[in-house]
Amino acid sequence: MTAISSKPQPMATSSGAVGAALGGLLAIAAGIGIGRFVYTPILPPMVHALHLSQSAAGLIASANFLGYLSGALAAALPSLPGSRRAWVLGGLAVSAVTTAAMGAAGTLPEFLGLRLVGGAASAFVLIISSTLVLEHLAEKKRSELSALHFAGVGSGIAISAALVAGLLAFGQSWRVLWFASGALAATTLVAVVRLLPRGAAASHGSKPHTRSELSPELRRLIIAYGLYGFGYVITATFIVAIVRATPAIRALEPVIWIVFGLSAAPSIGIWTHIARRAGLPTAFALACIVEAVGVVASVAWQSATGIFVAAVLVGGTFMGLTALGLIWARQLAAGDPRRALAMVTGAFGLGQIVGPAFAGMLSDHLGSFLVPSIAAAVALLAAAALAQWRAATA
Repeated sequence: MTAISSKPQPMATSSGAVGAALGGLLAIAAGIGIGRFVYTPILPPMVHALHLSQSAAGLIASANFLGYLSGALAAALPSLPGSRRAWVLGGLAVSAVTTAAMGAAGTLPEFLGLRLVGGAASAFVLIISSTLVLEHLAEKKRSELSALHFAGVGSGIAISAALVAGLLAFGQSWRVLWFASGALAATTLVAVVRLLPRGAAASHGSKPHTRSELSPELRRLIIAYGLYGFGYVITATFIVAIVRATPAIRALEPVIWIVFGLSAAPSIGIWTHIARRAGLPTAFALACIVEAVGVVASVAWQSATGIFVAAVLVGGTFMGLTALGLIWARQLAAGDPRRALAMVTGAFGLGQIVGPAFAGMLSDHLGSFLVPSIAAAVALLAAAALAQWRAATA
C-alpha cells in the first residue's frame, strides 16, 4: 500500500481516483471488450467465408475461455513476480497482438492457439487491473468509481462493434476486421500507461494464502459465479449468429451487438446502486433472473422487438453481474484479494468453456440454439437461487 501513496512522481502514479478508474476502464475495454468479445460480431462473416460449422465456432470460443481460466489461475499464484501494473500492460500487449494475428491465421489449430493465449491475457488484464484499481479507489475513499472501471467492457464492446459494422458496410473481409480490432486495442496502451496507478509488486507485501480465505460464503459465490458464466456466454457468443440465421431479423445484424455493448456500459452503475439499496445477494439474484429472461427471448421471441429485448437484458446484466461478483468476492476475501478474485473468475471461466462448445454441438445437431439457451436460463435461475440461499444462511 505504501508504494501507491509514497511515490507521486509520474502521471501514472499521481493520477487521482478518476484517472485510475479511467485507466482501468481503458484497460478492460481493450483486454476484455475487444480482446474477448469482438469475436461475436466477426463470427458470422468468418463462418461464412471459411465454411465453419457451429461446433468449430463454439470450439474457438471455448479455447478463448480455456485460456481465460488458465490466466485466472495463474494470476492467483503467490509467486507471480514483478509489478501488477507491468502485468496489466503486458497482458494488453499480448491481447492486441493475438487479436490482430487472428486475421493472418487460416486453420482451426491456429485459431485455437491464438484465442487460447488471448484468453489468458484477458484474464490477467481483468483480475490484476481490478485488484490494482479497486485497491487504489478504496485507499482514496472513492469506491463508487468502480462502476467507471467496469464500464470498460461495455464501452469496448460498443466501440469495436461500431468498427466492425462500419468495415462490413464498406465490404471489408473478416481478416480486416481482426486486423483493425487489434490495432484499436493497441492504441489504448498509451493512455493506460499514463493513467493506470502503480501498486506494490504482485508477489510482495501480501499475506500468505491459506485455506481459511475460502470461507463457506465465498465457496457458494464461486459456484454461483460459475453457473452465471455458463448462463450468459451462449447468448453473448452467438446472438449475432442467431440474428443472421433468422430471416425476419437479419437486417439487424450490424446494430444488435452495438446495442448489446451500449446496454452493458452503464449497467455496472445501475446494478451497484441496486446492490447498495438491496444488498449484494439480492442484486446478484435479481440480475440473474433478468438475464435469464433475455437469454430465452433471444431464441423464443425472434422478432425485432424480441432480439432488442434480449440484447438489452443480457447486455445490461452480464457486466453488472461480473462486477457484483468481483466486488462481493473482494469483500469476502481474507488478506490479498487477488486469490479470491482469481477463484471466482476461474469458476466463471470454467462455465464459459463449457457453454459455447455445448451450444455449438447442439445447434449443429438440432438446427437451432433453443435447447442450449434454455439450459443457460436454467443455470442462471440456479445461480439466483444460490445467491439468495447465501443471503438467508450467511
